[in-house]
Amino acid sequence: MNEKYMKEAIKEAKKAYKKDEVPIGAVIVKDNKIIARAHNLKEKKQMVTSHAEIEAIHKAAKKLGTWHLEGCDLYVTLEPCPMCAGAIQQSRMQHVYFGAYDPKGGAIESIVRLYEAKGFNHYPYTTGGVLEEECAQLLKDYFKEKREKKKQEKLIAMEHYNG
Repeated sequence: MNEKYMKEAIKEAKKAYKKDEVPIGAVIVKDNKIIARAHNLKEKKQMVTSHAEIEAIHKAAKKLGTWHLEGCDLYVTLEPCPMCAGAIQQSRMQHVYFGAYDPKGGAIESIVRLYEAKGFNHYPYTTGGVLEEECAQLLKDYFKEKREKKKQEKLIAMEHYNG
């Protein structure tokens, strides 16, 4: 079941990739039904908060008519950052499933363990590493392509300069 919904999140990540956004996708599930789908839109919206998780939370809240997303599960292709982990927690999400670990920004297991801090009134369950390799490969391919493109642009600029 976890893999089924993570594959849907991966489809969202691929949409982001095609839009030249960092390929992260998310889906929110309630009662075994996807109620929200989203992917990164930071570049398109020029909004730092337009991460896949935040976009999905907005859609789910609108669909349910409440910000209380109790009984909902989030599937996201990359371990959530502190902002997203906080929003997930505040929305009262039941369970977070993520694909790749994020050693540069993960707030569930990698850098900060937000859900282990004492004193919050809600703690979602978490499961990491769901289809990890496939999720990580999308990100690796995206950033490799970005580096190669930047390298090509630099070469073209040097040729023009040396003209």
